[in-house]
Amino acid sequence: MAAKKNHPVFLLLRLLLLSIISMKVAMAEVVTPPLLPYKNPTLPVEARVNDLLSRMTLAEKIGQMTQIDRSVASPAVLRSQFIGSVLNGGGSNPAEDATPEMWADMIDGFQESAMDTRLGIPVIYGTDAVHGHNNVVGATVFPHNVGLGAARDKDLMRRIGIATALELRATGIPYTFAPCLAVCRDPRWGRCYESYSEDTEVVRSMAEIIIGLQGSPPSGHPRGYPFIAQGGNSVAACAKHFTGDGGTVRGINENNTIASYPELFHVHIKPYLDAVAMGVSTVMVSYSSWNGVKMHANPYLLTRVLKQEIGFQGFLISDWEGVDRITSPPGRDYKTSVLAAIIAGIDMIMVPYDYVRFIGDVTDLVAEGRIPMSRIDDAVSRILRVKFVAGLFEQPRANRTLLNQVGHKDHRELAREAVRKSLVLLKNGKNKPMLPLSRKAPRILVAGTHAHDVGYQCGGWTVSWQGGSGNTTSGTTILEGIKEAVSKRTEVVYEQRPNEAFFRNAKNFSYAIVVVGELPYAETDGDDPNLVLPLGGDKIIEDVCSRIRCLVILISGRPLVVEPYLDSIDALVAAWLPGSEAGPGIADVIFGKYDFQGKLPRTWFRRVDQLPMNVDDAHYDPLFPFGFGLRMKVRSRHPSPDGISFSSTAASSSSFFPSY
Repeated sequence: MAAKKNHPVFLLLRLLLLSIISMKVAMAEVVTPPLLPYKNPTLPVEARVNDLLSRMTLAEKIGQMTQIDRSVASPAVLRSQFIGSVLNGGGSNPAEDATPEMWADMIDGFQESAMDTRLGIPVIYGTDAVHGHNNVVGATVFPHNVGLGAARDKDLMRRIGIATALELRATGIPYTFAPCLAVCRDPRWGRCYESYSEDTEVVRSMAEIIIGLQGSPPSGHPRGYPFIAQGGNSVAACAKHFTGDGGTVRGINENNTIASYPELFHVHIKPYLDAVAMGVSTVMVSYSSWNGVKMHANPYLLTRVLKQEIGFQGFLISDWEGVDRITSPPGRDYKTSVLAAIIAGIDMIMVPYDYVRFIGDVTDLVAEGRIPMSRIDDAVSRILRVKFVAGLFEQPRANRTLLNQVGHKDHRELAREAVRKSLVLLKNGKNKPMLPLSRKAPRILVAGTHAHDVGYQCGGWTVSWQGGSGNTTSGTTILEGIKEAVSKRTEVVYEQRPNEAFFRNAKNFSYAIVVVGELPYAETDGDDPNLVLPLGGDKIIEDVCSRIRCLVILISGRPLVVEPYLDSIDALVAAWLPGSEAGPGIADVIFGKYDFQGKLPRTWFRRVDQLPMNVDDAHYDPLFPFGFGLRMKVRSRHPSPDGISFSSTAASSSSFFPSY
C-alpha cells in the first residue's frame, strides 16, 4: 500500500489536486475581498466620507468638484478626469424625442464609466426638472412656480415633489436643480415665472416641495445636514439661486440687487432657512450681484452666512458657466475667477464644457498654495456626503421598474388638480356673472393663439431650454379640454384669429372663449420692459369681445398690461403657464365642476411705469392687489374699487410660516 502511495503517478495526482484547491482558495480571496469602509452601507455617513477622502489623490478630488455636460461626458473623460457630476443643459438630451429608456441607458452608461475608476465613485447626474421631469418627452409637466404660488397649497407641493422624483428616478436621475426660491420683485424679470411669489412668506411655504422630492427628515435629524430618503424613490433637491436673484434693478436678469443686509435677509434669504431646515442637499449660487459684488465670488454670503450661520452642510454648486461670468466680458482672467469662486465657498463647479482648463487651473492654484487643501477637502467632503446620503454607492443605476411612472395617469391627474387650484378669476361679468359657463350651450367660439398649443401652455424649460410651440410633448390643449367637457350636442367652433369676414358668416354664438398670452421664453430672453400681449393678442380680444360675450384666459408667466381692454372683457382668468394638463384642468373650473381657488401670487399692475410695485410698498395702486381672487359660488362682501366683488386673500406674515 505504501509503495502505491509513493508511486510517481499517485504523487503527481496529489500535487495536482493540492494545486487546484490552492487556486480555488486564491480565487475566492480575489472575488470576495474585505469590504472597504467607504463601501460599507452599515457605517455612518461621516465615517464613509472620511475613509474615502483619505484614499483620494488631488486629481480625484478636483474631479469630484467638476460637473460637465452630457455631450462631452465620454467614457474616457469620466475615467481619466474622475468627473464627479454630469448634467444636461436645457435641450441637451440623448436624441431627438428620446424615450425614458434612452435616458436611463445614457445615465447608466455614465455610471458604468465612473464605477470603473480606481475608487469607483458614482457620478451624481443633475437636470432642471423645474415643473416636472420637463426635459423628457412624455413626462408630466406641472404648472410653473408662479401658478403654484397662486394655489398656495403645501400638501399639493409635497405631492408634486413625490411624483417628480419618481419620474426622475425612473430615468436614472438622482438630482434636480429645483426648487427656485427666488422672490421676484419685478415682473419684467425673465425668470419671474420660476418664482412662487413676490411675497417672501408665500415662497417659504412653497419650499415644501423639497420634502416631496427628498423625503421628510426624521425627528432629531441634525439641522442643515442633507437628507434623502432611502429606497431609490427620492432625489437630491437644489434650492436656487442664492441669493437676491429676484431683486435685481429693473428686473434685468443677472443684474445687481441693491439692498441693505437686513433687507436682503428678510426678503431674499429667509426661504433658504426653511430649505436648510428640511435637509436640502444642495444650493445653487445666483448669477446676480449684491451691491456690486458677484454672488459667485462672495465669501461673506456663501460661507459665513449660508454655511456657518445658517448651517448648510450639503454642497454649494455654481450656475451654468457662473464662474466665467464673475468677470466682464465672461471668461476674462478665468484662473482668478476660479480662485475667487472656490475660496468664496463654491464646492462643485458647473463648467460645463471647458473642464480641461478648469481642472488644470485648480491643480495649479493648489500647487501654488493659493487654494489650501483644507478648502478642497471641505468641498469634496460635502459632495461625497450628498452622494452617500443619496444611496448612490448602493444604487447608482436607473430603477427600471419605475419606467411606467413617467407620465403616469396618476401624475397627470395631480397636474390637473394643480391647474384647477392655480387659476385666478380676475373678473366675472359686467352686469351679471358669466362663469360658470354652460356645458349645454348650442354653439361656442374658441379663439386665440394659445387655445390649441401644448408648447405655449407649458412655457419655457419644456423639452428645450426656451420652450417652443406645437406638440413639443404629450399633453391636452385647452381647446381639447373644452371639447371634452361640453355636451355632445354643443358645436365648438375654433378660429385662431377671427376676422370681419369670419363674423359675417358665423353668427349665433352663445359665448366665446379667447385664449391668448406670452410666447415661451427662459432667463434673459424673457426680460421684457413692456409686458404687452404678443402675437396680436390685444387685437384678438378686441375683435371677439366687441361682438360676443367673452371669457379671456391669459397664459403668461407674470401679469401683463390688460387694463386698456378690461372693459370689453366679460370674464378674465389668469391661468399662468399651466403645463401639459391645462385642457382638463381649466375646463373643470370654467364649466363649474370646481370653483376657483387661486389667489394672485403677485401684484397686477396697471402700467409698467409703476414697476417695481409690491404689496408692502408705501405707494400701492394696483389694478388687482396681491392675494386677489374671485369665487363663482362664494362671494365676498368686500367690494373692489371697480365694483367687482372679490375675496381678499392677502395673508398675514405668519400664515405661511413652515413648522420646521
